[in-house]
Amino acid sequence: MASPQHRQQPAEVRERPVCMCVHGQRCSSYAPGHALHLIQARLARATPSEWADALVEASDARSGVIVLRRLDDDTVVTVWNGAGAAGAVEPGLPVALHERYDVLDAGGRRWNIASAWGNAAQRR
Repeated sequence: MASPQHRQQPAEVRERPVCMCVHGQRCSSYAPGHALHLIQARLARATPSEWADALVEASDARSGVIVLRRLDDDTVVTVWNGAGAAGAVEPGLPVALHERYDVLDAGGRRWNIASAWGNAAQRR
């Protein structure tokens, strides 16, 4: 007598892994706007002349979007961070922005940032 064949349906596979910050936990990704990688932090620290002073114009902790205004040229820069930067800054707060290595510094705490629309800080 033959035993019955039970065919299992294949498991659904996602193309991209989901970062844990989507679930309110610590970032598990070093993608732009997520956790700050040690090398990224060291590169930003090694190029002090590339930091730009800015003021926070707006921040939305729910979406992670932060709007900054650079003090040197009055340019508005919109960035995104999924690791909590938007909840840690408030309008009027002075910050430092390193656009080459996509790092935001507020009071000595640093975050990896991404453009709100891509991989580098977005200027308008």
